[in-house]
Amino acid sequence: MNWLDNNILTLVTFAPAIGGLLLLFFPRRDRDIRVFALVVSLLAFVLSLHLPAHFNRGLAGFQFDKDVSWITTPNIHYHMAMDGISLWLVVLTTFLTPLCVLISWKSIHDRVKEFFILLLVLETSLIGVFVSLDLFLFYFFWEATLIPMALLIGMYGHGRRVYAAVKFFLYTMIASVFMLAAILWLYSKTGSFDFVVLQSAIRNGSIPNFSGNLPLLLFLGFFVAFAVKVPLFPFHTWLPDAHVEAPTAGSVLLAGVLLKMGTYGMLRFNLGLFPEQSRRNASWIVVLALIGIVYGALVAMVQPNMKKLIAYSSISHLGFVVLGIFSFTQAGLNGAMFVMLAHGVSTGALFMLAGILYERRHTYEISEFGGLATPMPAYSTFFLFIVLASLGLPLLNGFVGEFLVLSGAFQAKMWWGVVGATGVIWSACYLLWMYQRVFFGTVKHPENNSLPDLDLRERVALWPAAVMALVMGVAPLLWLNAIDPAVHNVLVPFTQFASKVVGR
Repeated sequence: MNWLDNNILTLVTFAPAIGGLLLLFFPRRDRDIRVFALVVSLLAFVLSLHLPAHFNRGLAGFQFDKDVSWITTPNIHYHMAMDGISLWLVVLTTFLTPLCVLISWKSIHDRVKEFFILLLVLETSLIGVFVSLDLFLFYFFWEATLIPMALLIGMYGHGRRVYAAVKFFLYTMIASVFMLAAILWLYSKTGSFDFVVLQSAIRNGSIPNFSGNLPLLLFLGFFVAFAVKVPLFPFHTWLPDAHVEAPTAGSVLLAGVLLKMGTYGMLRFNLGLFPEQSRRNASWIVVLALIGIVYGALVAMVQPNMKKLIAYSSISHLGFVVLGIFSFTQAGLNGAMFVMLAHGVSTGALFMLAGILYERRHTYEISEFGGLATPMPAYSTFFLFIVLASLGLPLLNGFVGEFLVLSGAFQAKMWWGVVGATGVIWSACYLLWMYQRVFFGTVKHPENNSLPDLDLRERVALWPAAVMALVMGVAPLLWLNAIDPAVHNVLVPFTQFASKVVGR
């Protein structure tokens, strides 16, 4: 393995944070700060492209492994690696961050330096979550995401921004304590925080006293932290407040990447470390996911606020991901991963589009618009394209993942697929109805007649998301070829369990 392959994860992870550190020493010239933040975020994206370019798609295990001793007592390692599950989540993070910089170019006027430092530190924390295999390191990055996101909401958000920031921080931090307790118990019995070591010890039955209700409590310790982060119904109440009050860039990274930390954690740690408990608890978890799909869609349909509507749509779409994960089928898990990526692109773009409109009118209320297709034809075209991608139109990115998830759900239990499929119908209802009220008909408010259409910077920010939505829908195998072997590896204990049951 050459030097770059051995250190690429470190470079990708910490390049944004180093850029943020350098920004501390910049004079307060806002344009220079914005340009430097854009350059750093683009550098991180270019570095991340090394990962799919040199990723061996035929291997199910971890690649680009970097494992060195960090702290001897306790036994903590700097262990980073990735497989097909984490590969595209890292690239998604580095893809969205430059778009966040562009979309925030004119909307952030005060404390510009601090804003972009927080954005770059958040990027490092998010990437670190997806590539850490030492559970101490994973937990460090997991908690590190809270600080910059809470500050972005609390310092740069709208009306009730401090309330939303505190609510977000407390919900996710308190839930994470249960995961910390589970991690510490596992370390006390094995002397290791390493995911691979812990997985082997649990599967080989070499952990003492690992019986009775203890495996369930450990499973729930991880699951509660992940369920709140998703957020899975009924742990979802922090999300609409956080989205509505957050600045546009905060909403993009919150919906696009940060929510995926929860579903990634379920797939990596709940299924990876506790396959038996995952199987036993799947039924009630799927029920919560199905409630989330339908409930999120129905509540989105009655929202008068555009941003809150998009926020509730995230609850519905992430329900599909949890449904796919706990279907324990190859199609379901492949679909869950694809929905994560597709949702990151399309919903991130929806929040960018909502933010562009907010810059012009300083409101998200749907009743304040109407007939915008006339003064803003390019904007309305981009919005329609992303809406169609989000609701799952064939040949766009939303269709592939939802189709695979529902296929897996039908394979597991027919009624799971039937209820889940209604979410596709509801999403078309609330998204198309929102689009009709905002863009069709006559202009209701005179001030909307003079709204400027998209400028060059805004088009440059939106075009990559639109192109990605199309390419993911037309050529999904570019992503699924890497995802499929890793998902198959996760499912091995479940197929073995199923064969034992059949054998009996």
